[in-house]
Amino acid sequence: MESVSEAPLSWSRLDIEQRLGFRGGRYTQTRLLLSGLIGAALTVAFYAALIPLGDTRFAGVAEMFTNNGIGQYATCFLTAWSLSILALKGSKLRLQRRTLGFNVVPSDYDFVLSSGNVDQVTGRIYATVDDPKQFLLFNRIMIALSNLRNLGRVSDVGDILRAQAESDESSMYSSYSMVEGFVWAIPVLGFIGTVLGLSAAIGGFSNVIAQAADISQLADALKGVTAGLSKAFQTTLVALVAALAVQLLLTYLKKSEEDFLDACAEYCTRHVVSKLRIMPFEQEPERTTP
Repeated sequence: MESVSEAPLSWSRLDIEQRLGFRGGRYTQTRLLLSGLIGAALTVAFYAALIPLGDTRFAGVAEMFTNNGIGQYATCFLTAWSLSILALKGSKLRLQRRTLGFNVVPSDYDFVLSSGNVDQVTGRIYATVDDPKQFLLFNRIMIALSNLRNLGRVSDVGDILRAQAESDESSMYSSYSMVEGFVWAIPVLGFIGTVLGLSAAIGGFSNVIAQAADISQLADALKGVTAGLSKAFQTTLVALVAALAVQLLLTYLKKSEEDFLDACAEYCTRHVVSKLRIMPFEQEPERTTP
C-alpha cells in the first residue's frame, strides 16, 4: 500500500479545508466554522473597500451599504458566508470529480470480479487515494466489495451500490440546507430594513405636518422624508440582488453535483457491475412442472 504522499489523490493534502488547517468535511460537505470565518473576513474586506469611495462619485453606492441600518451589514455577512460555502464546495467537488479518471478495476476483457480477487481491487484503490472513505466514488465501491468479500454473493453488489447511491444523494441535498436557509433569510432582512425605514419616514412625515407653518416649510421638510423612503427601499434592493446571485450559484453547483453523482453511478455500472458474474450456487433452481 502506498503512502499518503505517494497517492495521486491525497485527501489530507488536496482537500481545501485540510490545506487551510481545518478538519475537512466529508465528500463535498463544508465546516461552518471555516466558511463563517471566511465570510466575516470577506465582509470586513468589502466594507474596507467602500471607505475610499466616500469622496468620489460612487459615494452613493457606499452609502447604500453603510447608512441603512444594521440589517444591511447582516445581509452582506450572510451573502459572503453563503458564497464562501459555495466556493469551498466547488473546490471539494472538483477534487471528488478527479476520481472518475482512475480505473481501479482491471479493464481486461476476461477479468471477473469475485470474492477471491476483491483484495486486488482494494489494493488499487489504496494505491490511488490515501483515504477511500473521504472519496464518494471509492467509498461506494469499497462498501460493495466488503459485502462481496464477506458474503460472496455477487447478486447483492448491485443492490448495495444502488442503496449507497440513494444515501449519497440524500447527503448531497442536505449539505445545501444552510445556504438555502441564508437565501431565505437575506430577503427577509431586506424587508425588515424597508419596514423600519418606512416606519421612520412615516413618523417623520407626521411630525412635518404637525410642525409646518406654511406650504414652503412643508415642501422642504418632505425632502428629508422622501430621502428616508429611498434608503428604505434600497435595503430590499440590495437583499434581493444578493439573494438572486447566491441562488443562481447554488443552483449551478447543485446541478454540477447531481451530474457527478450520475457519473459515479455510471462508473460503478461500467467498471464494477459489468465485471460480475452470477455464481452457480446463486442461480435459482429451475422449477419442474408436475
